[in-house]
Amino acid sequence: MIATKLVFSSLRRRPAGFIASFVALFLGATILMTFASLMDTRTAAGPEAGKTLLIMASVVGGWGLVIVLFATLSTLSLLIRQRAPEMALLKTAGATPSQIGRMIVGEAAVVAVLASATAVVPSVFAGRWLVGLLGDTGRVPAGLEARFGPLAVSMGTGITLLAALAAAVVAARQVTRRGAVEAIREAGVDTRPVGRLRVFGASIVLASGLGCGVVTMTVFTGTEPALMAIGGQGGILAAIGFALLSPALLGPIAAVLAAPLRRAGVSGHLTAAHLRVRSRQLAGVLVPIILFTGIATGTLYLQGIENAAGTAPVKIARSLETLNYVVVGMIALFAAVMLVNTVVAAIVGRRREFGQQRLIGSTPSQVLRLVGTEGTVLVIVGVLFGSLAAVVTVIPYSVARTGRLVPDQTIAFYLAIVAVAIVLTLGTHVGAAANTMRTPAIEAGTRG
Repeated sequence: MIATKLVFSSLRRRPAGFIASFVALFLGATILMTFASLMDTRTAAGPEAGKTLLIMASVVGGWGLVIVLFATLSTLSLLIRQRAPEMALLKTAGATPSQIGRMIVGEAAVVAVLASATAVVPSVFAGRWLVGLLGDTGRVPAGLEARFGPLAVSMGTGITLLAALAAAVVAARQVTRRGAVEAIREAGVDTRPVGRLRVFGASIVLASGLGCGVVTMTVFTGTEPALMAIGGQGGILAAIGFALLSPALLGPIAAVLAAPLRRAGVSGHLTAAHLRVRSRQLAGVLVPIILFTGIATGTLYLQGIENAAGTAPVKIARSLETLNYVVVGMIALFAAVMLVNTVVAAIVGRRREFGQQRLIGSTPSQVLRLVGTEGTVLVIVGVLFGSLAAVVTVIPYSVARTGRLVPDQTIAFYLAIVAVAIVLTLGTHVGAAANTMRTPAIEAGTRG
């Protein structure tokens, strides 16, 4: 009963966190339901069309599932970690760890159910658009009626709920097992090393991506149907691996950048300090940057190399191109929205910090310069590792398909992707910080 009251009280008092969680789960549920609806449509399609729909729902939807789950888990974990002081105060007021854990899990469940229910309507239209697109390219019979039924709803809702509960359980364990004093201290300074299990898992995922690249370059001759699938998987796995390692990567990078940043003035000095003591929280922003840069770059260049080779029949080539652009479009859009969502959540969670800085003499422009400097470092690091992930797809596929190490495709695609990442990251950083400073410094510095 107490945990239930805490759930709804917390959701009312933390609208920013609620909205950020809702957006992450809503987008994830929409993508999952859209691809799962192909399984419902398959029941009314013929054998050949049904096979195509099954492959797309399984392969494309499967990779979308991995990316959606990972990004959703990352966002929810970030939001829950930001609440460490609140959890510590609840402990000092007499709340037990089990009550706090039930509150966190209950909040996640409520938001997941609301997000899944809201995602049904846009998923219906997205599923119809996807089936129509497949019909236009000849992959399924033209005019095939799209269906949205129990498979789409159950898979989308079930997976979204499981992802939210998994993130809540993991984050709740991290928060509740620490003492009140320790939790309050780590809310401002969290220098704990990255867990061995996370490093081990990230290393396996990264090694799997590199393995896909090696197989693409050495085993295939350039004409096998599986070449594109294996090549594309390499970049996706590498991007996820780098994203998992982002907290461990940011610490050493911060140490290297410390001296040049300090020469940049007060904002640079504070940025160097924050990168050192807030690596876990700031690394949450790296995840969508790495995913967006890596997956968008890898898939677009993979398709460009395939178009230039031009050895497949026109009908098949058009179908593959359509599928790839659908994948990169939906996943890149998801990653871009998650980037904005994560940055806003991270910045809003620092309202109290910004208020305290203003109370001790910092001007709003100095705070904005600090945020801008942090955002610049994060986008550079995120684009760097996202680009390295894309290389795992681009170079092996170019070697296998054309025999050349460097593809002939224009660099304009890559520069456009980087520009979008920079604009989204810096624009959201500065815009969200400026919005938080509309709150008077005294109110923000004391209440958060």
